[in-house]
Amino acid sequence: MRAAILHAYNSPLGIEDVPMPACPADGVVLRVLACGICRSDWHGWTGEHARVKPGSRMGHEYCGEVVEAGPQARWRRGERVIAPFILACGSCPDCQAGHQTACGNQIVPGFTAPGAFAEYVAVPHAHNLARLPEALDPALAAGLGCRVTTAWEALTGRAALQAGEWLAIHGTGGVGMSALILARAIGARVIVTDVVPQKLAFARDLGAEHALDARAGDTAERIRDLTGGGAHVSVDALGFPETIRASLASLRRLGRHVQVGMPTGHHARIEIDMLGLYSGQLAVFGTRGMPSWKYPPLLDLVSSGRVDVRPLLAREVRLSDVSAELAAMNGPTPPGVAVVTDFAN
Repeated sequence: MRAAILHAYNSPLGIEDVPMPACPADGVVLRVLACGICRSDWHGWTGEHARVKPGSRMGHEYCGEVVEAGPQARWRRGERVIAPFILACGSCPDCQAGHQTACGNQIVPGFTAPGAFAEYVAVPHAHNLARLPEALDPALAAGLGCRVTTAWEALTGRAALQAGEWLAIHGTGGVGMSALILARAIGARVIVTDVVPQKLAFARDLGAEHALDARAGDTAERIRDLTGGGAHVSVDALGFPETIRASLASLRRLGRHVQVGMPTGHHARIEIDMLGLYSGQLAVFGTRGMPSWKYPPLLDLVSSGRVDVRPLLAREVRLSDVSAELAAMNGPTPPGVAVVTDFAN
């Protein structure tokens, strides 16, 4: 089968023929129908993610068709499924409590196991998979990837965003735009910040009340002024020190910050205003993915059209285009995400 292999950081991936994956006893092998290209992949491609080494195969936002199922898996050949990027063991105390994203025995394709930038991928712990609705196009499903599911968990499972509240989003990449679309569906009022004018215009089209160019000065102060004291909830969608600090500073008293962007590599440790956090009585949440048992209601919202995430899908690309898409993330990028749907070229 064809697969994209990392041989050196910041270099084109090798498109190669590799052996078909073996089917795990508790898992399945999928023919990959689509796989999103995520900034988390970029972190691995640049060497900023400790788990991604030369020889790795990335790709963690995938959906596919079952071509083989292990004896302990409940899925059958021909069924279409979508996978969370965290494959939880299902038996540890965290899993038993419903907190699969905190599983200490988790497997993460693309990081701790071979990923889905390939024609086929093995998926262990297949109890994590969710059935793909017939009405949901695979490219759009893969575009949900870790961005829509992570944003939904951040807003509903962590910050408990309510209708009428102000949400500030720092960074309008895939997860930031996802948070905007979902927050508007909840009934929240949204402010976004970014440095790319095209993305700011796109955010306004999607319903943002204000779209602030971060190059123009103190975004936190402007957010506090526009909201009459600060956002109720603020999301850092990039993981950069500047946006994390701005997110915290943009909150009103008793506000909730959600860390969605991955602060990895040389951004893993930063300095923040702890006095401001203390005196403002702020809540700080980390979030990473979404438990698979929460997938069906969200997939139903999307497949029924009650939540329209189609604007997130910018283009469908070939497997051989992945390197160029990753390299483009070295600088500001236009709105929308790229999804691999052609694995033969």
